[in-house]
Amino acid sequence: MSQIHIPVLLSEVLKELRPVAGERYLDLTAGYGGHADKILEVTQNYKGAVLNDRDQNAIDFLEAKYKDVKPEIVHGDFYGTALQLVESEQKFDMILADFGVSSPQLDRTERGFSFSKEARLDMRMDESQDLDAWEIVNHWSERKLAEIFERYGEERKGRAEMLAREIVFNRPINTTTELAELIKRKSPHTHTHPATKIFQAIRIVVNDELGEIEKTLPLLPELLNPGGRVAIISFHSLEDRLVKEYFRLESDKGIESKLKILTKKPIVAVQTENVNNPRARSAKLRVAERI
Repeated sequence: MSQIHIPVLLSEVLKELRPVAGERYLDLTAGYGGHADKILEVTQNYKGAVLNDRDQNAIDFLEAKYKDVKPEIVHGDFYGTALQLVESEQKFDMILADFGVSSPQLDRTERGFSFSKEARLDMRMDESQDLDAWEIVNHWSERKLAEIFERYGEERKGRAEMLAREIVFNRPINTTTELAELIKRKSPHTHTHPATKIFQAIRIVVNDELGEIEKTLPLLPELLNPGGRVAIISFHSLEDRLVKEYFRLESDKGIESKLKILTKKPIVAVQTENVNNPRARSAKLRVAERI
């Protein structure tokens, strides 16, 4: 089956996770199996692996891809799945969480993630949930919009308030391109599209991305065997800050520490990967080991 998503930092993930034959692997954000493919080629422990994703399209792809070797494939958000695995007392030797939006989600126009392709405002990773980008843009208050633009888009307070006011004034806004053009009209010329931060903020809220990360991080040590490794890939400073702070706090507990940090600084993509896979440019990898 052809590869439809290029995994970021693949060689770095393999180097840091150090897979060994027979080890158990948990992928909390398996997507289209880019990282899982290479790790499971080494472990050959397909039936001991758990591959999770909240996107039904990814689940369908994984089930077809691995129909003969049959890892456990789970449809759910990564917090819910991690919690279930902790409750069932499962343990793994490697855990990977890649918090990025997958290429197929961005490339499929109807998913409404991209401001460069016209589609209904959506941005749901799990298409079965009710809350979507259209609901936020067209029904949330001006104050609430300004708050999420400032907090999750990291926009300046004044600009966040101005854009929120313009959105409320111009409702209804039904498509990605309508919203992007509105933001562009109210923005100075920049190298990156001025809608980038606003789309990021809305997407984070639609999918409760930071809340999921905050709840999941404390579960990871409970899912690892002694000497087990956990690798986390983040794509913006808000995510990376949560991972960095959790790893630091956990590793600083002295004799009660459950994790040892293996990456003092985040690992980033080399120049060749940035050229071949532009979505790798903002990726940061942090790794820790279960004590």
